[in-house]
Amino acid sequence: MIERWVVQGSTYAADIDGIIWLIAVLVGFWFLVAEGVFFWLIVKFRARDGQRAQYITGEEAKQKRFIAWPHYLVLVCDVFIVVGAVRVWVEVKQSLPSEAEAQRVRVISQQWAWSFVHPGADGKLESADDIRTVDELHIEVGQKYIYELESRDVLHSFSVPVFRLKQDAVPGRVITGWFEATVTGTYDIQCVEICGIGHGMMAARIVIESPEQHAAWIASHSAAQLAARTR
Repeated sequence: MIERWVVQGSTYAADIDGIIWLIAVLVGFWFLVAEGVFFWLIVKFRARDGQRAQYITGEEAKQKRFIAWPHYLVLVCDVFIVVGAVRVWVEVKQSLPSEAEAQRVRVISQQWAWSFVHPGADGKLESADDIRTVDELHIEVGQKYIYELESRDVLHSFSVPVFRLKQDAVPGRVITGWFEATVTGTYDIQCVEICGIGHGMMAARIVIESPEQHAAWIASHSAAQLAARTR
C-alpha cells in the first residue's frame, strides 16, 4: 500500500497523481454540494398539514437556472480536468525520449510469467551480450528507458505501481513506452489484466539500482550469459 500511494518512483508519477487528486477534489466538491442541496430541499419542502404540493414542469426560465448554472460550472471544471489529462497523456504516451538518451528493454508477457531482455555492456538490444531474465527487471536510476512490450499468448497488462505505469500487452503487437526511475529499491511488477487461472501468480520485481550497482550487475550477467552460450 505504501509503495502504491506514497512512493513516486518515476519522473511522471507526480503528474499522474496530480490528475487523480484534481479529479477527486472537483468531483468530491460537486458531490457534497449536490447532496447538501438535496437534503436541504427535502427538509425545506417536506410535507405539511394543510399545504398542497406544487406541480413544477421545469419549463420556466427561473426554474431552469437551477439546472443550467450548476451545469455550466461543472463544464468549467471539466475543462481543467481535460487540459491536465491531455498534458499528462502527451508526456507519458506520446513523447518518447530519443534513441541517443534512452536504452531499450524488452518486456515479454506470457501465461504466467514475465521475461525481460536487457542490453548488455554495449547498451544495445539484439546483440551477443543481451541479458535475459525471468520475473526480474534490472534498471538504472536516472536513466531513461524505452520498453518494447509483447505478449506471447493472451491479453496481459504491464503494471509498475511505483511508476504509476499501466500498459496492456496485446498479442501480435509490439507496444512502446518509456519510463525514468527516480528512486532506488525493489518494487512490484504486476499483471492487471485477468489472463487465466494463474493470473494471481503472475508477479515480478523491478530492481532499480545506482549507476555503480547496475554496471556491476551488467558486467557479471553479460559475462555469465556469454559463457553459457559459447559452451
